[in-house]
Amino acid sequence: MLEFKKPLPVMVEDGNGSYEKGYAIYVSNSGTFENDVWCVTLCRDGIVQHYLSKQIRIEQNNTFNIIKK
Repeated sequence: MLEFKKPLPVMVEDGNGSYEKGYAIYVSNSGTFENDVWCVTLCRDGIVQHYLSKQIRIEQNNTFNIIKK
């Protein structure tokens, strides 16, 4: 498990084909290459949910030069 010192801004699938904003708190390794489990706090209501790697996108991270356009 990797807990982030500062939560990462992310976009997660909402089940309707669109994305909503949240902050990733930690990620847990579920296998060698994919399907890690991400713990995310949603911005709209503060609910904490878990998502698989394929359901999440990093919104912005200046360390890795990922910038929302």
